[in-house]
Formats: sequence, structure tokens, C-alpha cells
Amino acid sequence: CHQEIVKFDLEIKAAVQDIRDCPGPLSALTELNAAVKEKFRHLRGRIQELEQMAKEQDKESEKQALLREVENHKKQMLSNQAAWRKANLACKIAIDNSEKDQLLQGRDSLRQRKTTKESLAESASNITESLMGISRMMSQQVQQSEETVQTLANSSRTILEANEEFKSMSGTIQLGRKLITKYNRRELTDKLLIFLALALFLATVLYILKKRLFPFL
Repeated sequence: CHQEIVKFDLEIKAAVQDIRDCPGPLSALTELNAAVKEKFRHLRGRIQELEQMAKEQDKESEKQALLREVENHKKQMLSNQAAWRKANLACKIAIDNSEKDQLLQGRDSLRQRKTTKESLAESASNITESLMGISRMMSQQVQQSEETVQTLANSSRTILEANEEFKSMSGTIQLGRKLITKYNRRELTDKLLIFLALALFLATVLYILKKRLFPFL
């Protein structure tokens, strides 16, 4: 009987610790309390049996010794009951706090999702504006490229025209040179031919310069 009392006492202490550490929910706490109640019922029964055994002892010394043991077991049982009540109170407070934290986390999560949606909408708007800005920039670049190509085309035409004029001038110079070589033999007419050639050359140069410098005349 004494060994069974000690056994139930240890089991009750372990069960009380389980109640103190119980994370919830309340249904789990209820199951633990039911098990503790059953163990207390068995412990109480064994203490009563020990008390009855003490009363039946013939020797007064043995009787008193058993009664003192019974009293110690009763005190220990009362101590376990007090610890049981405290463990229940601490567990219920912890479960209530946990439920409040979960509720607050749920609210924070909803608020965070709302903030995230607003941030995504703002980001999408910023991206759209950036794309529009890039599109406008590309359009301006294309327009500038077209203007550059047109300028290059005009410059190319101007160079081709100048090249043609230089060719014409080169042909005139060659013609004058041939005339000078041809009439170089004649002493009387050399100066005249040279003069004419130079005059023709100068006239050609003046004509080109006039065309280049004073196109409006």
C-alpha cells in the first residue's frame, strides 16, 4: 500500500508539471485534468486503506507510526492539490495570452497584406510611368536619328556637287595647259596665249568663287 501511495504521488507530480507546460488548446488541458483527478482518486483510496490498517494495529507504537505516515501522505496530497490548482491557473493564463497573440498576429497579417497590396499598386504605377518615360525618350531619339540622317544626306549631296565642280575646273586647267604647250613654239603668240589661258583660268576660278561665295548674284 505504501509503495502504491508513493507511485501515485510521483505520477501526480509529473502530471501537474505536464499541465504547467501544456501549450493548449483547452481540450488538451481538460484531458490532463481528468487524468490527474483519476490519480487523486486512487491516491485518496490508498491513504484511506493505510489509515484503516493503522487503526487495526494491536501495538500502539505501530499504530501511531502508521497514523503519522498517513498524516504525511495527506499533507503531501494537499500540497499536490495546491500545485495542481496553480498549474491550471498558469496554463489557462498562458493559453489566453497565446490566443490573444494569435488574434493580434492575424490582425497584423491582414494589415500587412493590405499594405503590401497598396505597395504593389504603387509600384505598378511607378513602373508604368517609367515605361512611358522610356517610350517618349526612344521616340525623341528616333526623331533625332532621322534628322541626323537627313543632315548627312544633304552633306553628301553638297560634297558630290563640289566634286563635280572640281572635276570641271580640273578639265579646264588641263585644257589651258594643252593650249600653252601647243602654242609655246610661237614666240609672238606665246604671251597672248598664256594671257588668254590665264584669263580663262582666272575667269573660271572667279566663276567658281562667285558661285560658292556669292550664289545670289
